[in-house]
Amino acid sequence: MYHIPGDRTRPVLLLPGMMQDVEVFIVRGNKSLAITLATSGYDVWALNPRGVGHSRKHVHLNPDLDSKFWDFSFHENGYYDLPAAIDFILERTNERQLSAIGYSQGNTMFYVLGSTRPEYNDKIKVMIALAPICFLQHLKPLVSFLLKMISIIGNLLRSIGVEELLSDNSLLKRLFQMLCTQKGIGYELCTQGILFAVGGNHPDELEPEFLPKIFVNYPSSVSSKNVVHIGQVALRRKFAQFDYGLEQNLALYNARSPPKYNLRKVRMKIAMFLGGNDGISTIGDTELLRDELPNVVDYHLFSGEKLNHLDFVWGRNMDKYLFPLILPVLIKYD
Repeated sequence: MYHIPGDRTRPVLLLPGMMQDVEVFIVRGNKSLAITLATSGYDVWALNPRGVGHSRKHVHLNPDLDSKFWDFSFHENGYYDLPAAIDFILERTNERQLSAIGYSQGNTMFYVLGSTRPEYNDKIKVMIALAPICFLQHLKPLVSFLLKMISIIGNLLRSIGVEELLSDNSLLKRLFQMLCTQKGIGYELCTQGILFAVGGNHPDELEPEFLPKIFVNYPSSVSSKNVVHIGQVALRRKFAQFDYGLEQNLALYNARSPPKYNLRKVRMKIAMFLGGNDGISTIGDTELLRDELPNVVDYHLFSGEKLNHLDFVWGRNMDKYLFPLILPVLIKYD
């Protein structure tokens, strides 16, 4: 975890999305979320998800040699890593509760936590979900197709022993970063051709000059199991634990199919912020999630062309659109 010290009675935990590290919360400098929170007096903590460049160590396993290190998805992130981080912060601050902000898959982990370890609901003052990800049933055709293909490729790679995707030394990642930072072609190919096509088009918020800062660390390493798990959620149209196949499911779950996460157990207060131009966290899927969660205290839709999936962490005007709405929520439940 990274830490920007502030008022210890006001800890707030930030979690980035898939294939991201916590630098997404500082990449815009003084107009970034972490800096905004710090200058507002909060004690800011940011958790690098397991496996990304800044979270690539283990007591016993070598990530470069031991495939067992990569045997995790967002389930293990939510069931093991997140409660460990929460307890660490509360011990250091001598507080009983903290606030949290999760972006994309960073808030998915809280749904896993609240449903499988419900005692942790009482340790969260409020969880602000930016571009919420849980159900994946109302995706645009291109995004739906890509998720299916990624899931197939992930399963294939796992079958031949490839457990890590997009490592820092991989040819694919180096090629991606080299192309995406080229003037002209980089913006057309990577931003317009990939990021906007998947996450939603909003060029006003992501200028060409900003790309080199993004692609210094993005995309970061991800486990093939996590990619497969996301694909399962989309293909099976339910938010459930990892499907290992009939034999392993019977041994692990005592059932033919993996159990669904019981979202009614997620009792923590949740404030949801979504963009009407988001191609991944769609309005339809977010409404499904809102209706399942028992304690949604705020639901804000940025309508029209404002905010795609990327803007919540990379947009250059979030200090105008987003942060003035986040801070009052944090203050209300402090």
